[in-house]
Amino acid sequence: MELVQSNLGCCSWIVLGAISGWLASILTGRNNRQGCLMNIIVGIVGAFIGGAVVALLTDGTFTIGWSLPSFVVSFLGAVTLLAIVNFFSRRR
Repeated sequence: MELVQSNLGCCSWIVLGAISGWLASILTGRNNRQGCLMNIIVGIVGAFIGGAVVALLTDGTFTIGWSLPSFVVSFLGAVTLLAIVNFFSRRR
């Protein structure tokens, strides 16, 4: 069973990841510590995290595409990922 599906191409994943990762880094206060590549990675991984959580909560499959719900899920997943990273980096 696939939890997260996508109807985006490679370039679309990069753009969506960059935007959601950048906004998430601003919200969590990590914007000055990570560059563009890290924002893209955080945004893409956040999209998979958020999509998996939504799919598990709704007993279905979440499709990530160019829509507001997809962007919100990607953004919230990226914020969650950065919050976890901040938690573990402060403990050291």
